[in-house]
Amino acid sequence: MKIIPWQEDRLDEITSLWNKEIGNDFPIHQTLLRQNSMLDKNIVREGTLLAINQANEVIGFIVSKIWKEELMAQSEKEHGYIQVLLVHSNYRRKEIGSMLLDRAEAALDRLHIKTIYLGSDPFHYFPGIPTQYSVAQKWFAAKGYTKTEQVADLICSYKPTDELLHPLPKDARLTLLQEGDQESFLHFLNRCFPGRWEYEAKKYFEMGGRGREFVLLKKENQMIGFCRINDKSSPFIAQNVNWSALFNDEETGGIGPLGIDPLERGKGYGLSVVEGGIWFLRQRGISRIIIDWTNLIEFYQKLGYTVWKKYDLFHKVKP
Repeated sequence: MKIIPWQEDRLDEITSLWNKEIGNDFPIHQTLLRQNSMLDKNIVREGTLLAINQANEVIGFIVSKIWKEELMAQSEKEHGYIQVLLVHSNYRRKEIGSMLLDRAEAALDRLHIKTIYLGSDPFHYFPGIPTQYSVAQKWFAAKGYTKTEQVADLICSYKPTDELLHPLPKDARLTLLQEGDQESFLHFLNRCFPGRWEYEAKKYFEMGGRGREFVLLKKENQMIGFCRINDKSSPFIAQNVNWSALFNDEETGGIGPLGIDPLERGKGYGLSVVEGGIWFLRQRGISRIIIDWTNLIEFYQKLGYTVWKKYDLFHKVKP
């Protein structure tokens, strides 16, 4: 067995290994794997590796990331990420996972990373370790990673006969972002939600987004809230529709992130902007909608959403 750098011409093998090991829960297409684990500018190449057996077959892999782009806030620059670590089930308990992780952590250490997160990276697959993978959780805990909290993906399926009403928030209106709104929208995010959400919006426009993925809540012509929505026509595959293959690729929509200006909270606008996202997606003929990476279970239950997948968040602070 040997460890080699990640190679794009091994994409078929990597995809096959992923789907063999966890495809029943998280089936992946090559398009998503290439987008998240090959094309992302934040990948740390020295910590993104393949394990190869004597027959020259891929039997394991790891992907590491840091925030490299200037689009991201400086406060995140000391954070590193293990996006995914997977070893063929026939080759486990042979220290292959440990070798991959050690090499990735060493690469992050050379970049002066102070905290390493499992998942939750830019262009991520998972916010943490899926709860059903208890063996993996114990393994990482033994490697010094600490569990902090649990989050969930939620889901709701609508029937064609379900009533579709346009939400009418009090003293405000809902609209899709227009091209002329881009500058003021980014200013709003910088003021109210600097960091990851601002970064993701900038990446959206950089990758060709034109506005149809953002629902805006405006009060007296001023932005007070937003909601991101995704579908198959979005400029890239967004995290809340990663696993649409579980539904035989029947179109699935996604909602999130979303936020309300701190000065306007406590007035019911949060629920209204989610209802707006649902309305726009259902107007596009989408009947299955997923909300990813949230701990606001009771909030979304008000709209009929139930827990679909659970994840435990883990991180490791370097001494």
